[in-house]
Amino acid sequence: MANVFKTKADGDVLRKLLASFINNTPFLKTINNQHDGRFGVEGAKNGGTLLVREPAEFTVRSGDVMDVQDISEATQSFTVATRRGIDIETSSYERLMSLDDEADRLIEPMMQKLGAEVEYTILSDVYKKIFNLVGTPATTPASQLAILNANARLSESLAPSGDRSLLVTSGAMAALANAVGLYLHKGDEISRAFTRGYIGEAANMKWYETDMIPNHTNGTRDDTTPVCNTSTGITSGSALIITTGADGTMAEGDIFTIADVYAINRQTKQRYSYLQQFVIRAAITNDGTDTWTVSPIPTTSGAKQNVELVSAGAGKAIVNVAAGGSGAASLVSAQNLAYHRDFCTFVTADQYVAPNLRMTQKRIDNISMRLWVGDDIKNDKFPVRLDVLFGWLVQRPEWAARVRG
Repeated sequence: MANVFKTKADGDVLRKLLASFINNTPFLKTINNQHDGRFGVEGAKNGGTLLVREPAEFTVRSGDVMDVQDISEATQSFTVATRRGIDIETSSYERLMSLDDEADRLIEPMMQKLGAEVEYTILSDVYKKIFNLVGTPATTPASQLAILNANARLSESLAPSGDRSLLVTSGAMAALANAVGLYLHKGDEISRAFTRGYIGEAANMKWYETDMIPNHTNGTRDDTTPVCNTSTGITSGSALIITTGADGTMAEGDIFTIADVYAINRQTKQRYSYLQQFVIRAAITNDGTDTWTVSPIPTTSGAKQNVELVSAGAGKAIVNVAAGGSGAASLVSAQNLAYHRDFCTFVTADQYVAPNLRMTQKRIDNISMRLWVGDDIKNDKFPVRLDVLFGWLVQRPEWAARVRG
């Protein structure tokens, strides 16, 4: 008598794949996840581009006389056009997808690989847009003070107090867990640090460990001569800063400060005690008279003011190494992150499903995935294709910070 196996439907398999994928993506679980169902819909195709509104900002009147201001809403666009997938082929598809032990043996490693690739792809781009940096370059966070400083920077940037996360490398988590005994914690956090080597929640953030955090390599620039005339080299509302005297290269993601250009409280417009940090948005080879593209866009007045120029004029030193810069020339360092959930938006889109083919699409927690099973009767082959179509946008970079020791 022939063996008979209970066969799982493709939808059941895909749900299991999606659940495993989500479990292997700690970063995606802690940022703003959205799903866009308009892709491929007849009469509503948008070319894969989404528009996201930026929060409106206002000034406050003092006194009785009205001072009407214009409402100026801005949008940011991004494209959901990045695809990652895993493909396999087997001559015994029924055994692969029908027996739980066989499916489990393949689902977990497949989703670990796919999840790791998606997260690394996003993180490798995201960190380059974050200009806040706390701690000393190229040092591993090894005390709760480093995390408290990151939390403070998020608060100073007016990030909401809830939904904050810390994403660090295994080495950083080991150092932090080792140091937890030096502080007062809830008993279960101390126990977890001692027995499992990680911390669940502290310093107003949930802590996550991942080895998908990218390294950043600084450009070959130094701090010897670069300066900026803040009277003429900074134009309020422009992302371009004119510099002189710089040599070497500035890498995308390098962070620097300019003397007498201070960060401010975006609500009260009061100056903080530290200089505003800027991040390079486009790599450049310096020739001594250069224009750098930076973020945040320096704005010196009005509702969107984000910096205060103190003693504006010529010869203001540009610092890459100390005072909030990303460190020495060619320095390589891991980009541990602290962030609020809404600093970044991740969107997946449904993909085309042909009615006459064995194609299945499911969505869990706003993450969509498609499973496509084919067949080759001549060669006894069953190709299986998994696809995720996604995009991302760093909407509020000020609500995130790179974390050093």
